[in-house]
Amino acid sequence: MQTTDFDYSLPPDRIAQHPTSRRDGSRLLVLHRTTRTLEHRDFTGITECLRAGDVLVVNNSRVIPARLRGYKEDTRGLIEILLLDELTPTLWRVMLRPGKRVRPGTRLLFTSASGAGASLTAEVVTKEADGHCCLQFSNVSDVSAMAWQLGEMPLPPYIHRPPGASAVEDRDRYQTVYAQHDGSVAAPTAGLHFTPALLQQLRDRGILIREVTLHVGHGTFAPVKTENIEQHVMHEERYDLPLETAQAVTAARRDGRRVIAVGTTSVRVLESAARAQQNAGHVAGPFQLKAAAGRTRIFIHPPAGFLVVDGLLTNFHLPRSTLLMLVSALAAPGELALGRDWILCAYAEAIREGYRFFSYGDAMLIL
Repeated sequence: MQTTDFDYSLPPDRIAQHPTSRRDGSRLLVLHRTTRTLEHRDFTGITECLRAGDVLVVNNSRVIPARLRGYKEDTRGLIEILLLDELTPTLWRVMLRPGKRVRPGTRLLFTSASGAGASLTAEVVTKEADGHCCLQFSNVSDVSAMAWQLGEMPLPPYIHRPPGASAVEDRDRYQTVYAQHDGSVAAPTAGLHFTPALLQQLRDRGILIREVTLHVGHGTFAPVKTENIEQHVMHEERYDLPLETAQAVTAARRDGRRVIAVGTTSVRVLESAARAQQNAGHVAGPFQLKAAAGRTRIFIHPPAGFLVVDGLLTNFHLPRSTLLMLVSALAAPGELALGRDWILCAYAEAIREGYRFFSYGDAMLIL
């Protein structure tokens, strides 16, 4: 399939710039695959869409304030970095801009928006072909911890905020209520709609909530630049599938109960672990998903099938994005164009009905 097959037109005013006043105050577009029908609900109506015994898998990665602003020590030229990948607690791959004149050996200084309080110093160790750099930080033992003092929430480029300290709204709402493990530079946005009370309602109805971790990287926003989608190289992300979740998924599959992923990141964890297990030859006997941890570049697009996931809660995604391709595959597993066509029709209806799109937008549930 071609990248242009996943294009659509979105009016700019449909891009949500702020979250709803309540986390669970969004809308929910439900897609029923067996009947090919759409249903419009409030997000709290998800309690009526799920049933006892369903396993709801959420991503508990926590977004760090990964955007740091500072200057070059020699010229005082302003620079900005986005922390991408922790190689050690003090050595990070970063995106740096403007980075054209930055060379290995350049020393950088980062401070808070006010210029007061703690600061960070770093030296450029290497520059990579894609423009990213490796920075060695020298006056701190844990860069991630210091980022909570100096950094800004790494909102995607389509959400417009003035430079400076992150608003309280973004510090709170660009994070799920169950976030635990630092590491993401973008939120697993499907989970932003849940409140503790709504999660408890689901538990009270017999829905099992289990966790995985996938640290969302900057590549989640990277456009597909190849004409043929199969030539696209996915970004790599770290994941962890704990034993308790693997066991719950195994039992659900064995009993004929559904596994519903909250977000494309949860899909990537479950399907990555299952495919790695399958490729390693662990397929004899009944289905059994095993605990796993590692890195994944899995790229799910039509006409992919799914080994684990039966349904997906997700937000509305950017045109031509790998996330839109994944959603299209899940809408009609094993089909080349059917899922894509149906998703684009659903998106068109969502636009007509005034749904809000992208990270702070409304949600879609595919069952």
